[in-house]
Amino acid sequence: MPTTHENLLNRELALIEFNRRVMAQAEEERLPLLERLKFLCIVSSNMDEFAEVRVAWLKEAAQLTPDRILADGSKPAEVLTRLSEAAHALVREQYRLLREEIFPALRTEGIIFMRRNEWDSEQKAWVRDYFFRELMPILTPIGLDPSHPFPKLLNKSLNFIIELEGADAFGRESGIAIVQAPRILPRVIKLPAKLCGGNQHSFVFLSSILHSHVQELFPGMTVKGCYQFRVTRDSDLNVDDDDVKNLRTALQGELRQRQYGDAVRLEIADTCPTHMEEFLLHTFNLQQQDIYRVDGPVNLVRLMQVPDKVDRPDLKFAPFEATLPPALAKKTPLFEAIRKNDILLHHPFQSFQPVIDMLVNAATDPEVVAIKMTVYRTGTDSVLMESLIAAARAGKQVTVVVELMARFDEEANISWASRLEDAGAHVVYGVFGYKVHAKMLLVVRREEGQLKRYVHLGTGNYHPRTARLYTDFGLLTCNEDIVSDVNDLFVQITGLGRAGELKHLYQSPFTLHNMIISAIDREIDHAQAGKPAQIIAKMNALLEPQVIQALYRASQAGVKISLIIRGVCALRPGVEGLSENITVRSIVGRFLEHTRVFYFYNDKAEDMYIASADWMGRNFFRRIETCVPILDVKLKRRIMKEGLRIYLDDNTNAWEMQADGSYRRRMARGKGRCAQETLLQEYSS
Repeated sequence: MPTTHENLLNRELALIEFNRRVMAQAEEERLPLLERLKFLCIVSSNMDEFAEVRVAWLKEAAQLTPDRILADGSKPAEVLTRLSEAAHALVREQYRLLREEIFPALRTEGIIFMRRNEWDSEQKAWVRDYFFRELMPILTPIGLDPSHPFPKLLNKSLNFIIELEGADAFGRESGIAIVQAPRILPRVIKLPAKLCGGNQHSFVFLSSILHSHVQELFPGMTVKGCYQFRVTRDSDLNVDDDDVKNLRTALQGELRQRQYGDAVRLEIADTCPTHMEEFLLHTFNLQQQDIYRVDGPVNLVRLMQVPDKVDRPDLKFAPFEATLPPALAKKTPLFEAIRKNDILLHHPFQSFQPVIDMLVNAATDPEVVAIKMTVYRTGTDSVLMESLIAAARAGKQVTVVVELMARFDEEANISWASRLEDAGAHVVYGVFGYKVHAKMLLVVRREEGQLKRYVHLGTGNYHPRTARLYTDFGLLTCNEDIVSDVNDLFVQITGLGRAGELKHLYQSPFTLHNMIISAIDREIDHAQAGKPAQIIAKMNALLEPQVIQALYRASQAGVKISLIIRGVCALRPGVEGLSENITVRSIVGRFLEHTRVFYFYNDKAEDMYIASADWMGRNFFRRIETCVPILDVKLKRRIMKEGLRIYLDDNTNAWEMQADGSYRRRMARGKGRCAQETLLQEYSS
């Protein structure tokens, strides 16, 4: 049956649902207190990006194509209204949780955020000195009048709108001024312990310091009010392929404008009077549904720095030491170990170090003649990138596909691209119009007079830090067919020509979508023939309508389908006559679930794949992605146990999706089972 609008859920509302699940971690009293604070901050970070990208896109669509019908049958303006209601409810609950639960619990533990009315005389004196020493020299108040128009404010910067009375030295009576807090300044400042009875963890907010001394910025005038606010802007980048001759140069120009895109959201202090609110809304060309009044700091993301300032291990997750695979634990040289057997890495439970070692050793190994690698997100400080630079300087053939359009990592990637080119590496920016999201590393060695190739293929980025925070799989292999496929993909990306047929790998935008549809259809055929049929898939998002339609057909044919989807899912599970054989669950825990694993029973063949791609239109049709079959039977069993079954058994961090798109927490009856904790215990023993 065709997939109708009623059978698809809205993507943006699903993102709000995901952030509700993240916020539930902040509500969870069994978690360490400072980790609960982090989860609350993660919600704010997610909602920032949501406004910058998804809300911005919807606003543009509502203006330019108001009659456009979205996947769920809604028009852009309708979705914006529903989103505003859901987002406002989420933010209200977030700040209530902070005020009524997190802050009081932190105070009980001696971690105190002192309000202005709590400062004693010595603390007030210290704050005053801090203001004149650290703030006053760099603050620039802007009084609004015909010669001082409203300043261009940076995206997500902390600002204050000041209401004034009286005339200044020049006789001006504007009545309104704007003060922008420089980003170089911390938003949370630790008070000296000697001023707090020896307490090491007493803090004041930068906004409180400015509020208490804002009068100093306007001598001779009366400050009637001072209200913090923050504007979020459209941060998506648009590079017109008709005008681009050099993508890096064009992108650098766009990045300079990102901080000043169209406003999409306004956060203000809940004490701000209505006339000031209306003034800001008019200034930023926003509507009432775009404003968020908050009782607390307007940027909770900056509270993420607090746990780093607090030495309280008892209020944080216990540290863990990632282990090495048995094949490498005995100090067997890496390339020798790969020659013996394929090696599967399961991060963060197993160390990312073998991937680092593969590249670091390749840079200095005299037998290595060439290295090829894709880079999507790697950070501003990366030993992997430094190793590529060192390899290029050592005269090795180094080819790096740097994705310049990796959202919010563009500047870091431009910098790495420049350094790599200066070192003599061949740097390409992929294929214009297609993001290179594949995770591939190829090393070519000369062994016994012949060239031998080794590859790493993964579900996650080449980013050592996120490898300790995200769950991902990586495969190290020298299988001749697979390494040949990887080399062909690099040639395809860097050169010109038609896509050739690959032996084992599937790729977007050419073969991956068809493979997934065909694999689902094959399970349908088996079910209709009376054979057992099953699909288990784990990913970050499921949105692509044709795949959803195929899954609905499979459910109706009797195929048992278990989906583990961390984030957005447009499929409706458990609908009689449509999807009663489909279950969808989301796991939200200490680590960000990031693995993409696809399993098809296939009449006992048990096909298993790991991939860089989610089941989304962009991953299938607008990105270059890889999907690799797991050929080793033992590794298949491992992925089934560690990557799928254990998550289907989770009754602690699991949320079960309902047909209307809402989620219910899976509550343990008897013994609790937490996939992430179990894996930590198994790999640490």
